[in-house]
Amino acid sequence: MRIDMLTLFPEMCEGVFSTSILGKAREKGIVSLSAVNFRDFSGNKHNSVDDTPYGGGGGMVLKPDPIFAAVEHVLAESGNVEQVKPRIILMCPQGRPYNQRIAEELAQEQHLIFICGHYEGYDERIREHLVTDELSVGDYVLTGGELPALTVIDSVVRLQPGALGNENSAVTDSFSTGLLEYPHYTRPAEFRGWKVPDILLSGHHANIEVWRREQALQRTLERRPDLLDTADLSDKDKATLARLKLV
Repeated sequence: MRIDMLTLFPEMCEGVFSTSILGKAREKGIVSLSAVNFRDFSGNKHNSVDDTPYGGGGGMVLKPDPIFAAVEHVLAESGNVEQVKPRIILMCPQGRPYNQRIAEELAQEQHLIFICGHYEGYDERIREHLVTDELSVGDYVLTGGELPALTVIDSVVRLQPGALGNENSAVTDSFSTGLLEYPHYTRPAEFRGWKVPDILLSGHHANIEVWRREQALQRTLERRPDLLDTADLSDKDKATLARLKLV
């Protein structure tokens, strides 16, 4: 997989790209990660990439020409001009709310390009004629699109085969199953008087799986009941939920 970020602040990205899961995936050749400064494609002596909005109003708007030129440069460099069409993703508050399902969808792609803006907004022609997706990480506004893009990239890369030490980790994560994840415990078996549940020490794996499923259902019911509306629930799950609601 190849991932390119178009940004005015590539130094924000390189530290993240070089550490933890992303850094290891990069070293293994699982993913190619790069940050492209689209100011390099401004085409003017002042290297400006923004201008005042037509019609007046506060703030500055990102111009279309440097963004288009930067994307075209990335496509030419990757050799994908007429081969694999990348997903070109605009990070903005108006975008589709990001979730694990979209992460799984994007993880199947070969090439992702993220556009990270600043200032008041984007020239609308970027939305209409360049990007394939608009994504939002929440109902709030940040200074720029770098942190949201890095969040999406992290969630996508960790789904790549070989990116995690344990291939089952991504499968059992919260939201991957439609539910919040069950609680985890490790050594010591007792810490400051707080004990690990006996079931986890029993060695009875079938019973442990039943307990974990029930815990996931209970945690989801208590903390994110909205997820239960779309979760894939068995008849046994529904019976468990009915019992938990009576407790």
